[in-house]
Amino acid sequence: MEAGQASRGLLRAFDGLEDPRVERTRRHSLNDILTITVMAVICGADGFAQIAMFGRSKCQWLKTFLELPNGIPSHDTFGRVLSALDPQQFERCVVQWTAALAKVTRGQLVAIDGKTLRRSFQAAGGKAAIHMVNAWCSSNRMALGQLATEQKSNEITAVPKLLELLDLNGAIVTVDAMNCQKETAGKIIAGGGDYVMQVKGNQQKLHEQLIVDLDEAVRLNFQGMEHDSMETVDGDHGRIETRRLWCTSDVSWVPNREQWPGLKSVAVVECKREVMGGKTSIERRYFIASLPANAKQLLSAVRGHWGVENSLHWCLDVSFREDECRIRTGHGAENFSRLRRLSLNLLKAETSVKVGIATKRLRCGWDHDYLLKVLAPAED
Repeated sequence: MEAGQASRGLLRAFDGLEDPRVERTRRHSLNDILTITVMAVICGADGFAQIAMFGRSKCQWLKTFLELPNGIPSHDTFGRVLSALDPQQFERCVVQWTAALAKVTRGQLVAIDGKTLRRSFQAAGGKAAIHMVNAWCSSNRMALGQLATEQKSNEITAVPKLLELLDLNGAIVTVDAMNCQKETAGKIIAGGGDYVMQVKGNQQKLHEQLIVDLDEAVRLNFQGMEHDSMETVDGDHGRIETRRLWCTSDVSWVPNREQWPGLKSVAVVECKREVMGGKTSIERRYFIASLPANAKQLLSAVRGHWGVENSLHWCLDVSFREDECRIRTGHGAENFSRLRRLSLNLLKAETSVKVGIATKRLRCGWDHDYLLKVLAPAED
């Protein structure tokens, strides 16, 4: 693929993104700034000074397909522009580009979970660290969308807004107990998806009723109640984990069930851990779902939810050093987080080289052809 073709494919994703600068002060094209920025982050840049260094190091190559009327922008220019870009507009562009890489198909699992940008706080100004809510597609192993929670708020208000950005038709959406909310359930059903939600103390009446009735049903082996169950056993590093899930479509006893859109089943998961030396622990968790009482499907959704921690959050911290990033001005931390997520998606989509993400980033910096190949999926 030619460099110009790859950059045009990249820029089409950012059509409609407003330039935050006053026109008379624009010495550099927004298209040039965005193209250099995305390429630099893919190649290993973790801040604005490194993006500018990438541009200067690749200047002669970049001139073959970018305008660059006044050369490579300074690191201050990259910082000002990225910190001033409207985060919601930027997110819509990233979601649009990601949609070309990760099509959500029927039965696909989308896990919703949050992650704090730990070094984004400003002690002097009393600004708390930014908390981002991510939507992770387990089968494509890609982040579909991302929104920041509002200051002095939490994930509960951000999740419904994030769901509105996504194509959920046919998907199964999982959320943790904090986001077990009626509004969230309604957004998922309205978007054509299904949900599996863990229930804890924030839904106190519902949680208490699930504990009483499901524990009793398990004790009586669901006598007289239609149900399904499944068990899995895993062993590693001197530990054996046995998971059992029981579920039922009998939800007539669920308190205020009519307020939970699409509610069709409830489930309890028991996890028994046996560690070498004889120590054993047993934990039960409780769930509601808009899916029928299919134990295999529900257990797969429950276990798949935590892929967002191992495959997204861990990778952003280890391969992109997100927790070490000190960008704090304006929308800089939030927008740079989107650049990492977009880069991670593109690097995961390129599968011809069987190496880790960190090594792929290095190769992109060394090999122009491979960098263009990584960008190519957005063009397909």
